[in-house]
Amino acid sequence: MTRQQEASFVDAVIVGAGFSGLYLLHRLRGLGFSTRAFERGGDVGGTWYWNRYPGARCDVESMQYSYSFDEALQQDWRWPEKFSAQPDILAYANHVADRFDLRKDITLETTVTAAHFDEGAQRWQVETDAGERVSARFLIMATGCISTAQIPGVEGLSAYEGRTFHTGAWPHEKVDFTGERIAVVGTGSSGIQAIPVLAEQAAHVTVFQRTPNYSLPSQNCPMTGDYERSWKEIYADRREEMRRSFHGSLKDLNDKPALSVSEDERQATYQQRWEIGGTPFLGAFNDLLTSKDANDTAAAFVREQIRKIVKDPVTAELLGPKTYPIGTKRICVDTGYFETYNRDNVALVDIGKKPIERFTPDGLFANGRHYAFDSVVFATGFDAMTGTLFRVDIRGRRGRTLKEKWEAGPRTYLGLMSEAFPNLFMITGPGSPSVKSNMIISIEQHVDLVTGSLVHMRDHGLAVIEPEREAEDGWVEHVQEAANRTLFPLANSWYMGANIPGKPRLFTPYIGGVGRYRQICEQMVADGYKGFRFDAKAATAAPKRTVAV
Repeated sequence: MTRQQEASFVDAVIVGAGFSGLYLLHRLRGLGFSTRAFERGGDVGGTWYWNRYPGARCDVESMQYSYSFDEALQQDWRWPEKFSAQPDILAYANHVADRFDLRKDITLETTVTAAHFDEGAQRWQVETDAGERVSARFLIMATGCISTAQIPGVEGLSAYEGRTFHTGAWPHEKVDFTGERIAVVGTGSSGIQAIPVLAEQAAHVTVFQRTPNYSLPSQNCPMTGDYERSWKEIYADRREEMRRSFHGSLKDLNDKPALSVSEDERQATYQQRWEIGGTPFLGAFNDLLTSKDANDTAAAFVREQIRKIVKDPVTAELLGPKTYPIGTKRICVDTGYFETYNRDNVALVDIGKKPIERFTPDGLFANGRHYAFDSVVFATGFDAMTGTLFRVDIRGRRGRTLKEKWEAGPRTYLGLMSEAFPNLFMITGPGSPSVKSNMIISIEQHVDLVTGSLVHMRDHGLAVIEPEREAEDGWVEHVQEAANRTLFPLANSWYMGANIPGKPRLFTPYIGGVGRYRQICEQMVADGYKGFRFDAKAATAAPKRTVAV
């Protein structure tokens, strides 16, 4: 290109305008930092902008899955259901953007393609697909943990002539499946949510399942005034309790081991949790994720529920997971998922031992049989935790790329920063509680930690912050040690990178608990940012200038 374009200079560039990016922008602006945010989508909302597939819904209760930073906001907003659907959560994100006038600093439909650290200027040089260049002291990746859709490489897919969709990049216009034969590939969280809704519309749905998933009934219901008031009357107290809790959300946790009670009491406890609904089922006993014997009792209970619900015994057995402990893959929460297999227009195909062989112009071959379809829905998940970060050409000191440094797996200190990449922050990055927590609670904690660090640097005349290698090494080891004290490594989950061919196998989130992680971060700050090093050299002044691109 030969046109002239102005290169802007700001204190911080934010990549992403989901819940992380919105709160970052609000905080940084209030603290007096000049900021630009770039979002590849056509509007704000992050994961809730892209994941608008039929049945998309949050598995954290509405009263807990929301911002806590503004009392008026949390008192004013009304949620229609106990577990909110995607349109309501997206409406909330838009409301926040408008309420705090955030849109003026967000550039939509723009992808950050490269970010290189200039060691001489001590600034990040950021480029977008629109040809814009921005120079920033700080680069903050608010790109989310599960935001790069993964479509499996199956022979012949490009030759398929029907419609294809991915739940993580769903069209914004309404998709009509009336009268169609459709395939759904994948039975993770998005597939489990979408399949019951798709079955109500399509003429026939064939579900291709590689690995069955444990799923719990949500027992969703309309939000009642009494329940809403029970939260809003003491929201501040409940939010503080959430911040110090294990998961970042309030659940009724039993302090008894599963095998310390009688069989009758254990079964009654599971039944009660099943009827209440949602993920609190995993809090039925305190050792379900650390003791295989205890976990086996919970897994057996759920499999028995599946057998009671699904009328065809062969299908019921295929739907019942048996190869990994319950809770070690992302636990799913559904509305009528298992009941859907009792419909005449729904069929299940097991591809666990023999994957889909190939696509054809009108369908696909699996298990030696050809299936014809009008549309295919991929519910095949994401290149989680690192995939979106690697889509940006991020280069730190001496031009080393982040992807090169993380070749054997992500390396961070506190899931926040990576050595040799100064002034680069990651919100809920690998090595933080992130996806093993109530994401908004973790987002707020990370944003507050990042913005607090920037204020500390401004107040003390510091130009650069970077983790020490020893601190990073110690944290990487601690994250794996924490995981190895649980049953999580026993499952080939996306927590372990197992859904992406060739991806290193290690546990990526921090499983030590939201409250414990917060304590560690608070102690780090109290100890003078222990584990970080600062450069007090004044950053090079950066007046606006015009560059040829």
